Amino acid sequence: MVTRRRLRSFLTALGLYIGAALLISYFWLNAYTGNNGLVARQGLDHQIAELTVEVSTLKAERTAWERRVALLKSDSLDPDMLDERARALLDYVDPNDLVLQLRRP
Repeated sequence: MVTRRRLRSFLTALGLYIGAALLISYFWLNAYTGNNGLVARQGLDHQIAELTVEVSTLKAERTAWERRVALLKSDSLDPDMLDERARALLDYVDPNDLVLQLRRP
């Protein structure tokens, strides 16, 4: 009779420890691999770095385009830019120009 009580109290304590360990491991696993876990955070940091590089290249491209558009405005029209755009849009070539045909991939 005494051995059953000791066995029962031992198994109860063991069950509580196992239950607590399972509960802790469940929360640790979710903290590591969940939607807002450590692995997701690393992925977000990597994505933020990629998008920051893309934003900087797009800003540089935008400033280049703004510079070109400013040269085509009517109040400050650049004759070279106007000539370049007219030739590109109309496929016009001067007889004295040298034409190079490039293969595009």
